[in-house]
Amino acid sequence: MATQFPEPVGTDAERPAAPRAAKPDDPSIGDLLSEISTDLSQLVRDEIELAKAEIKQESTKAGKAVGMLGGAGYAGHLALLLGSLTVIFALSHVVDIAWAALIVTAVWAVVAAVLYKTGRKRLRTVNLKPEQTVETLKEDAQWARHPTS
Repeated sequence: MATQFPEPVGTDAERPAAPRAAKPDDPSIGDLLSEISTDLSQLVRDEIELAKAEIKQESTKAGKAVGMLGGAGYAGHLALLLGSLTVIFALSHVVDIAWAALIVTAVWAVVAAVLYKTGRKRLRTVNLKPEQTVETLKEDAQWARHPTS
């Protein structure tokens, strides 16, 4: 005698499908948002570091130019001091005291003028606007608007 097994209820088409488990390599929306937040934070930190580096570089140039202007001021002070001293010392050594004082004063005045012009020229080349940072921020904003292009 043959053993009869009970017939399964319903056909395969009628049975409810078992829920599919999510693939372990498919990130959730929360994971994606967390990753975007982390990437955005890192991007902002990198942009700030770039801006700091650019401003430091330009500040160094400005410091050197200001040093030149300070040198021009010091040389101008020396021109006045040495010009006055030249008048005193030239009284006994030079035929015409006024001409000797004028020559020494003129030399220091030329030195002061050269330092002033050089310092002023260098100061005009200083750019305190972080150009690279601005450019990359524009690129980042453009990418954020159209991430697939």
